[in-house]
Amino acid sequence: MPFKQNRKKYWNRVYKKNLPSEVGWHQDYPEMSLKLIATTEVGADGSIIDIGGGTSKLPGILLDQGYKKLTVLDISGKSIEKAKIQLAEKSNRISWIEADVTKYDFKEKFDVWHDRAVFHFLTEAGDRKGYIHSLNQALMLNGHLIIATFDLDAPPKCSGLPVVRYEPETLHNELGNNFNLTETFFEDHVTPSGVRQKFIFCRFIKRT
Repeated sequence: MPFKQNRKKYWNRVYKKNLPSEVGWHQDYPEMSLKLIATTEVGADGSIIDIGGGTSKLPGILLDQGYKKLTVLDISGKSIEKAKIQLAEKSNRISWIEADVTKYDFKEKFDVWHDRAVFHFLTEAGDRKGYIHSLNQALMLNGHLIIATFDLDAPPKCSGLPVVRYEPETLHNELGNNFNLTETFFEDHVTPSGVRQKFIFCRFIKRT
């Protein structure tokens, strides 16, 4: 059976097995994501969605910085469950969506779409097409897309799964010409187990 049909079960197992601090993408302080969100100059009343946010520290820090309209989408109900425990009463100030982003029908529009380490797991063209459809459906005109993927020098797998590695130009080509690439940064991420992963962070603006 193709992996995409087991995606939800797979990630539920990952989050059930590991503590939030043990997953490979864990960051105590998501510095690059916070820097790029600040660069958008979207104010405290701007709407931000974190795709595949799981148990990331990002939503809690954004709340502490005064942002008021936060949404987290994750395919894993187990990750959302653990995130709510981690955030305690602050979790009530976040909208939670348990869904596969490649298939979800968004009803709300967002000023910022943030994705750190989801898109590169989409190894099938149909899944990437579904993701981009959801992105275009949900992101406002002139909204900001912040997306981080493995770069060309990163490992070919993450969490035991194959990934697609990108450079800024190939990522831009995948997303489409209605997005303008405004800035790119590179980051070396070291997993809790000591594996070094090279990421690219790109910020795009949706023009059409």
